[in-house]
Amino acid sequence: VFSISANGPTTICQGNYVTLDAGSFSSFVWNTAATTETINATASTTYIVTITNNNGCSASATRTVTVNPNPNPSITPNGPTTFCGGGSVILHAGNYFTYHWSTNAINESISAYSTGIYTVTVSYVTGCTGTASQAVTVNPLPSPIITSNSSTTFCQNDSVTLNAGTWVAYNWNTGGTMSSITVYGSQPYCVTITDSNGCTGTACQFV
Repeated sequence: VFSISANGPTTICQGNYVTLDAGSFSSFVWNTAATTETINATASTTYIVTITNNNGCSASATRTVTVNPNPNPSITPNGPTTFCGGGSVILHAGNYFTYHWSTNAINESISAYSTGIYTVTVSYVTGCTGTASQAVTVNPLPSPIITSNSSTTFCQNDSVTLNAGTWVAYNWNTGGTMSSITVYGSQPYCVTITDSNGCTGTACQFV
């Protein structure tokens, strides 16, 4: 008379195993075709072993192992994961029992404001876990500088040319859309530029 012992719980998560031990006998035949005293059980099934002792007498025993599936989460953003500084994106991990983000958050969703890879580990109520990651890229806002071809303080009827540098697009408060404008009057001249990432920045120059 004997029984199969296990070195841990016989309900395990996918990817793990439990070692089943048939004890000290002369020979062993498992229903997995193994002929050793111990086997590593990785599948949900009933394991059967037939042993033979030194007298040539045989007996059988069974042990059932349950393997629970691991979650396979995916992160769903609520918008683009590449955006300009000052923006954000909400990352959803789906419906699970527990959550642990690389930011130490423990909610289903987090808001991402900076460049990085955001990882979440989720679990079912069984304790089995799964992991997903999402890369987020935050492009910095450009910082344009207005330069002038001469002094920005001058006499009436003179002028100065203001240049905003090299960017993709320009929008001056005078209505200009080129990199440079020539101005004649006293006021602040401001330009909003757009860079190759679609991010904008503003600069002003008083004349």
